[in-house]
Amino acid sequence: MKIIGLTGGIATGKSTVSKYLAQRGIPIVDADLIAREVVRPEYALLTELVAQFGSKILLPSGQLNRKALGEIVFNDAAALKKLNVLMDPAIRTAILQQLEQLRAAGQPIVCLDAPTLFEAHYQKSVDYVVVVYVAPDIQLARLVLRDKISVAAATKRIQSQISIEDKRNRADYVIDNQGDLAQTYRQVDELLTIVNSLS
Repeated sequence: MKIIGLTGGIATGKSTVSKYLAQRGIPIVDADLIAREVVRPEYALLTELVAQFGSKILLPSGQLNRKALGEIVFNDAAALKKLNVLMDPAIRTAILQQLEQLRAAGQPIVCLDAPTLFEAHYQKSVDYVVVVYVAPDIQLARLVLRDKISVAAATKRIQSQISIEDKRNRADYVIDNQGDLAQTYRQVDELLTIVNSLS
């Protein structure tokens, strides 16, 4: 089984590429989705997060208020590091379980969609690292528009990740997402041709 490690920066269009891969029949192991699952109220991890960051990160329903938690960690590098230390083991375990299930099912190609592929060192668990790229100024403008936040807030979120330029330099394959959808899809098709050819 070949594992594509798909990443990018916030608002670079990684989700667009992931959805197209799914349309092409590639199973997606979605690290963001897993991160949402492991903090549901029935799991002990949410209790640990409340102990670390306070009850202000909870909604009245008892579920995690992701926006409130984000406001804490995107403004405090030490808090972000604490969050990652708490969350990483649960996310990593779930990701590896899903990959193993897909391997056992005989899937030839699988995509691990992980925004923090490099930050969490998942690149060691994949065969081919793919980065979805847009220039930093476009990334900033898209994030401001998408999340309806200030330039200052968007800049902090972008700076909490490894820079998109650094990620591009560490990729096996770069999908330039600055053109139209057809151009992006053509690059994904080319990627699948390359991965299919890997021995």
